[in-house]
Amino acid sequence: MLVSPDPKVRDDQAYSAAARWMGEGRLDEVLENLGDRAVDRFTHPGIQARAFAPLVLRCVLARAVAAPGAVPRAAAERWYASFAAWYPTERDTRGWDDSLGWLHAVAHGADAAAAFAQALPGRRAELLELCARRMTAAADYRYAQLEDARLARAIGRILLVPGLSAEQATGWLGVVAKALEAGGYGPVPPWAFNTFATLQSQHLHLIRGLAVGGIPSHAAVVAEEVATVLRLPYRWLA
Repeated sequence: MLVSPDPKVRDDQAYSAAARWMGEGRLDEVLENLGDRAVDRFTHPGIQARAFAPLVLRCVLARAVAAPGAVPRAAAERWYASFAAWYPTERDTRGWDDSLGWLHAVAHGADAAAAFAQALPGRRAELLELCARRMTAAADYRYAQLEDARLARAIGRILLVPGLSAEQATGWLGVVAKALEAGGYGPVPPWAFNTFATLQSQHLHLIRGLAVGGIPSHAAVVAEEVATVLRLPYRWLA
């Protein structure tokens, strides 16, 4: 049901039930199996299957954090490797399809990235760079369904995990700056539009903070670095 092309079956029924049952601990005995099956779907031919796999991973990882020992660390590391290979390379990044319903590979992947930061805090700097690689990846689709906000929220949640140095908190912006180096005269390509939209959303999230978690400890320096990158296209910024 989680790979069904029918959004009512996949989203309203299967995912809603699985998320609730995992949160309640009713699937603890099969969590590792659920995670393994989710990452297997990163190579599924159907985009709806690939796009919903990170949502299942998010639920598995959230339960693993809430119930220590429910998932072996080796399993989480195995899932991370598969996720890191898929997330920045997914080509179908549409938020919505009139037949398939919500797809949201970018947004769902962002949710999974934030969950990995909780389950594998040692991967936080890598996860920030992974999000940067996603926003700067070549694309035909311009973010239209709040993908920029979901990416910004995920980055904010990763920054909230204690222990990051200021250098680690800002290092991911080097990926963005390098991607923008070759920019010049002419129309803004979709990937650059996506990057600018995400950085603007990121700046707002850093200044305002998240309703749950507040403002990250390095928010000021990250926000200033974000503004520095945004001055490349927006030369009129103070």
